[in-house]
Amino acid sequence: MEYIYAAMLLHKAGQKIEEASIKKVLEAAHVKVDESRAKALVAALEGVNIDEAIEKAAMPVAVAAPAASGEQKHEAKADHGKKAAEEKKSEEQAAAGLGALFG
Repeated sequence: MEYIYAAMLLHKAGQKIEEASIKKVLEAAHVKVDESRAKALVAALEGVNIDEAIEKAAMPVAVAAPAASGEQKHEAKADHGKKAAEEKKSEEQAAAGLGALFG
C-alpha cells in the first residue's frame, strides 16, 4: 500500500512517477524498498489517467436520512429505556448465578 501512497504523493506534487522517485519517497518514510514492486507499479501506472481513476474510485456521499419527527424520537427514547432496564436485569441475574458458585 505504501507504494501506491508514494505514487499518489508524487502525482499530487506534479512529479513524474518513476522508479527512482518512488524509491526516494519510500526511503524518506523509512520503508525498505523492493525494487521489483516499484518497477511493477510504474509499469502498471503507465498510460493511466490517475485523476480519472481517483474520480471513478471515489464513493458517492450517502444521502442524509431525514430528521426523525418528535414522535419517532420519543419512541426511540422509550425503546432505549426498555433495553437498558433489560440489560440491567440480565446483569443482576448473571451476578446472582455467580454468587451460587462461591456459596
